[in-house]
Amino acid sequence: MKTNFLYSTDFGAMNAPELSHTCMHLLCLGGEGSFVFNEHCYHIMKNDLVVIPMPHRVSNLAAHADLQVEWFAADYKFLQNLLPSNNYSIGGSISLNQDPVVPLTDEQADHLRADFQRIRQRMGETHLQFYHELMGSLCLTMMYDIFEAHAQREATDTHTDRTAYIVKQLMALLATGISGTERSVSYYAERLNVSPKYLSATVKRVTGHSVTSYIDRHAIPLLKDFLDDERLSLTQIAERMNFASLSYFSRYCTKHLGQSPSNYRQSLQPQ
Repeated sequence: MKTNFLYSTDFGAMNAPELSHTCMHLLCLGGEGSFVFNEHCYHIMKNDLVVIPMPHRVSNLAAHADLQVEWFAADYKFLQNLLPSNNYSIGGSISLNQDPVVPLTDEQADHLRADFQRIRQRMGETHLQFYHELMGSLCLTMMYDIFEAHAQREATDTHTDRTAYIVKQLMALLATGISGTERSVSYYAERLNVSPKYLSATVKRVTGHSVTSYIDRHAIPLLKDFLDDERLSLTQIAERMNFASLSYFSRYCTKHLGQSPSNYRQSLQPQ
C-alpha cells in the first residue's frame, strides 16, 4: 500500500494539486487568513481548525503577514478505512462539508498540535514493517480528537439546514444495515420518496460525495464480516448480500477490497 502523509506550515500550499486525493487538517496557530470553499468565504484565526477532503477545491487563499499554521494531510480513503462505517465520521463529514472551520479551545488546540507533531515525527519511518498500522493508529487518535471538538460544536449549534434533511434520512436508513442487501441508488430514492437524480444531486451538494460511496462504506464492513466467517461459502455470502451472480459478487470484492473474495480469505490465514 502506498499512502502519502504530508505535513507543512505553508498556508499557500494547502490547495496544491498533489493534495487532491487527501483530507486536509489545518490548525491556525496565530494571525488571520481566509479561503473560499464550496462558493463560501471562510475566515480563520488562532485555534481554528479546518478540515477539508480533497482540498484542491479550495481557492482564493489570503493570509495576513502574521498568519501561522500547521497542516497534515493523508490519503482520504486511508483515513476513512480506519473508522467503522457507522461512526460519527459519516454524519460529521456532512456538517464539515458545509462549514469546514471548527473553533477549538486552547486545550483542544494543544491536543491537536501534539497529534500533528507525533505524526510528523514518525512519517519518515517507512522502513518499519508495520509502518501503515503505526501511522493509522496515530491518525486515528488525531481524528477522534477532532471528532470530540466537532461534536461539541454541533451540540451547541441550533442551525438546521433543510437541504441536509434528506441526507440525514439516508444515513438513518444505511445505519440499519440495509446496504447488506440493497446497494442501488434507486432503492434508497424510492424509500425516501424522491427521484434517484434528486437524491444523487442533493447528497453530492451537501456532502461532496456520491450516494454510492456512502452505500459502499456501510456495505463493505458487512461484506468483511461475512468473509471472516469460514462457515459461509462464497456462494452463500453472495446470496445473503443479494448479488445477482457469483461473478458480480467477485467483481465487487475485487473493486472494494483490492482482491478476489477467495484471495481475501486466504490473506486472513496465519502465515
